[in-house]
Amino acid sequence: MIFATWPADDAEGLILAHSIRLPGASFRKGRRLSAGDVTALRAAGIAEVIAIRLEPGDCPEDEAASRIARAAAGTGLGVTEPFTGRVNLIAAEAGVLVVDRARLDEINLIDEAITIATLPPFAAVEPRQMLATVKIIPFAAPEAAVLAAEKLARAGADALIRLAPFRPRRAGLIQTELPSIKSSVLDKTEGVLADRMTGVGGELAFSSRTPHKVPPLAQAIRDQLARGLSPILIAGASAITDRRDVIPAAIEAVGGVVEHFGMPVDPGNLMLLGRVGDVPVIGLPGCARSPKVNGFDWVLQRIAADIPVTRRDIMAMGAGGLLTEIASRPQPREGSPPPAPVQRASRIGAILLAAGQSRRMGRENKLLLAFQGRPLAVHALTALLDAGVERPVLAVTGHQADQVNSVLGAAAPADCVQFLHNPDYAAGLSTSLATGLSAIPAEWDGAFVMLGDMPGVDARTLKRMIAAFNPLEGRAIVVPTHQGKRGNPVLWDRRFFAEMRMLSGDSGAKHLIGEYADLVAEVEMETDGVLVDLDTPEALAAYRSRG
Repeated sequence: MIFATWPADDAEGLILAHSIRLPGASFRKGRRLSAGDVTALRAAGIAEVIAIRLEPGDCPEDEAASRIARAAAGTGLGVTEPFTGRVNLIAAEAGVLVVDRARLDEINLIDEAITIATLPPFAAVEPRQMLATVKIIPFAAPEAAVLAAEKLARAGADALIRLAPFRPRRAGLIQTELPSIKSSVLDKTEGVLADRMTGVGGELAFSSRTPHKVPPLAQAIRDQLARGLSPILIAGASAITDRRDVIPAAIEAVGGVVEHFGMPVDPGNLMLLGRVGDVPVIGLPGCARSPKVNGFDWVLQRIAADIPVTRRDIMAMGAGGLLTEIASRPQPREGSPPPAPVQRASRIGAILLAAGQSRRMGRENKLLLAFQGRPLAVHALTALLDAGVERPVLAVTGHQADQVNSVLGAAAPADCVQFLHNPDYAAGLSTSLATGLSAIPAEWDGAFVMLGDMPGVDARTLKRMIAAFNPLEGRAIVVPTHQGKRGNPVLWDRRFFAEMRMLSGDSGAKHLIGEYADLVAEVEMETDGVLVDLDTPEALAAYRSRG
């Protein structure tokens, strides 16, 4: 890889190292300069650029990141399309992140060009949460280093990074009683633990109370075992202080074993892990009566995800085990930072514009005309659904609405499309856009504005655009290009929705792209599908002839 200053006249095909702002446009770093770009640079009086030329043995950043991410990703993970040398791994469902730390460290030591960052191993995660990111630091990585990273990522018996999903366990709770403990405390504890089980995909299926003595507690354990409950949680009226205390003694009285007492996690030090056969029996620390995170949560999450928890596992939880201050400390520290926000995949929806009169097509509605055996509008809808946009897609119809609704409805599963009628469709595209924007759910982070007559736009095109979308990094409007020419659809951050609703006529929101040039991210596509909308019989015939 050659990093140098080049004459602008010789820059075609090079990768721009630093962003350049031109009158009415902005070329971002990482852009592969086209002949048109070189012409624009000359017109702006720019004589030279700092850019990169790849050499034999270089693996381009997006290819390198994608290859390593796919080698590293195991079950339960979604892999995003690459953008600027980054690929993210996303949780498909709730569960626990499992990472082979030793192999991860080895990969990060291969070459400074290659990095993989993850959440802490065994972190509990939500659906759509970002678990890991593969980032290539320069614009290319050595091919030999990429091959070595792929080999290491696949070297273990298990995947380098995987998600262990929560399983629907039916837990039991036993609370022991002493005269000093109030029933209201027991009631509150039951509610807190029921919420905890719901949070790990299970339920608190049965609860009982018994005197704080070994024989009645042992019988309560037998009763819950007979009900098939697992795990069994025991909240003692008095904290466990020794392996020979009431709770461990009761576990052993029913033929169980005490695997470990205590843990290097605070709060949560006084947790006890036992087992009767295959059923975990947990003596809870007193802090488990509170909804705040404590060491017991770490153990429960692993059990709920069918991840074995051994004595050694618990004893290795000390690094990071100081979770929070507790009231019993004489001088609790103040000003602790709030927890970091969860990074999740953006919620991207879509407005499918299918209301136009298609006057230039003649008597027929172009959206109903067949291309490769399906109506044009169905191609657009299918691409959106296959790309994984939020459901439902907002389909705005107007001209021949019944026919368009019928073909779209037949092509999509139930509840995947919401039909919005635009009675003012004849007034132009802006009225259909406003109709769609008025129905966007509050939880969407952004939305595609998709034309119904572009069958060359496929799901991979849309996924690549979603990967580029990152308003926090200044990529709030994502535009596809081919050979430097901008096309459709456009992906918009929700901050622009109010302005877009104020548009009029048939021009759409193109002028906003110029007004907010610093927030535009262009994604170059290999084919011209993002440039081709089929407005005339001649255009449709020509496109059909291409196969």
